[in-house]
This record gives sequence, C-alpha cells and structure tokens, in this order.
Amino acid sequence: MKKQTPFIITIDTEGDNLWSKPNEISTENSKYLPRFQKLCEKFGLKPVYLTNWEMANCEFFKEFARDVIRRNTGEIGMHLHAWNSPPHYELKKENFDYQSFLIEYPENIMRKKIEIMTRKLEDTFQVSMLSHRSGRWAINNTYLKILKEFGYKIDCSITPLENWGLNNEQYSNNNIDYSNSIKTSYFVDEDILVEGESDFLEVPVSIIKNTKNTILRKYINRNRLTRRIYNHYRPEILWLRPNGKNLNNLIQVCDDIINNNSKYAEFILHSSELMPGGSPNFKDEKSIEKLYEDLEKLFEYGKKFFYGQTLSEFYNNYNL
Repeated sequence: MKKQTPFIITIDTEGDNLWSKPNEISTENSKYLPRFQKLCEKFGLKPVYLTNWEMANCEFFKEFARDVIRRNTGEIGMHLHAWNSPPHYELKKENFDYQSFLIEYPENIMRKKIEIMTRKLEDTFQVSMLSHRSGRWAINNTYLKILKEFGYKIDCSITPLENWGLNNEQYSNNNIDYSNSIKTSYFVDEDILVEGESDFLEVPVSIIKNTKNTILRKYINRNRLTRRIYNHYRPEILWLRPNGKNLNNLIQVCDDIINNNSKYAEFILHSSELMPGGSPNFKDEKSIEKLYEDLEKLFEYGKKFFYGQTLSEFYNNYNL
C-alpha cells in the first residue's frame, strides 16, 4: 500500500452568511461546529479553524476552540476580513457591500490590523498564531512580509488555476490572479508566488483541472455564454470543497492527489456552510444533511489513503 498522504481540513471560521453582506454580523454558526468536529475526529482528521474577528469574540466559539486546543484535535489560525477588523480606517470605497481587501489599505494600517487580530487570537486561546488565510483570497508581497514579522509560518491563500479578476473588477484591479501559480506546497521567496529559501510555507488549496470532456470543452469555450452554462454543470476546475452536489468531483480530486503522489490534500469549507441558511449552498436542514452524507462518504473513501494533519503539523513534518 502507498504511504498515506496528509489530509488538511481548513475552515474559514467567520460570521453567518457573509455572502449576503450583512450590516450586522451574527455568529450562530459557531453552535454547529461541534457536529463537524465530531465527524472529523471519527476519521482521525484535525480541522484548522482559520478564525476572523467576530468569531474570536464569540463566547460559544471561544469555549469550543479552547477544548479543541486542549485535546489536540485541531488548530486555530488567523483569517482576516479587513473591512470589519479594527482599527477602522476609511477607504474611499469602504462599506459592507464593497468588503475591502486588506491589501487595499496603506501598509501601516495593514500592519496594525494584523497586529490587533494576532494579539486577540493569541490572548484568547493562549497559543501562537502560525497559520493564516487571507480574506477573500487576496494576498500580496506586502501582506506576506507583515505576516512574517508577526511570526506566521504558513499561508493557505493561494488558489491554483483561479484568476479571480476575470469577472470581478475589484479582484482585477488588485491583480488577484493565481492561474499560473505553483500547485503544491513550497517555501516562498520574497514574492508569495515564487519558490524560494525562506522558512515560510505556502500550502495552496487542492484544485485540479477537470480532465473529463476536454474535447467537447474545446468547442464550448468559443462562446462565452455557452461556456458559463457548461461550467455551471461541469466546472473546468475542481476544488476539494463540497457544495452539496459534487461528491463525485471531490472523489476525483482525491484520486488525482493519490495518483500523482501529491504532498497533501487541502479541503476547504466555511463555518457558516455547516448551518442551515448560513450560506447560498446550504439553505435548509435538508441541504445540511446532504452535506454530511457527502462528507461521511468522502472521509470513508479517503481513510485508506489519507491521515489527518493540521497546517502546523504539516509544516513541522515537511520534507522529513
């Protein structure tokens, strides 16, 4: 049997249904995390809860996370949504609808927001913050430099094959394009997208090209509308991210990781996607039950090939 591969679960741990861009953010989804944690522990998996400001101030989540840390069944990392993390700084476009990237702020404000968020998490959970994911996938070299200053060792913001600016002006203006990025983990250079000799590790999300129906796609891609419709049902790239309708795609990603002897698998979900009505994909209890049905099948399928690691554990064992 092949040597087992690390399976890293990353959870963007944040307020309820931020896709709806609420003016007031609630954190009811925190109460749905114990069920997910229990499922992960059943299969020996150790989630990384990448935590933002409102969840760091949520009493239920704080008690839940402290228990996870105490039992060494997961990890707490940092996830920063700049538009509602202190200190307040008025950008020309800033509002809850625009949701500014951290990289759109002056460098001194970026540093202060990272400092306050880091200290909040470390004071609350009494552990050093080592792992990080940027809000809305937006990261650049200045952001990287500041993370290093505050002792972070791992980032997981890069989404290979994705050019976020293709259909979004904000992403385009900030050059958030990972379409040609490295698809596996690497120690970074001073450039977040370049391999180098530092001790800071980038661990991109597991995303692969969908190799099925490539001949048909060649012709469909000639028409923009047809391409969009086709990609809705048969996406051009596949994430290790459940949406309630893509179990076969999730297994396809896992198979690709196994067959190509990849260093790891990195799964991604949002904490609010575990709550009915907490996200666009999972609007009711029925859809949540379908999600758990898919998760059970995915984890059962993968247990022969994968074992659970946190981002920090993956870092500590890297290249051993």
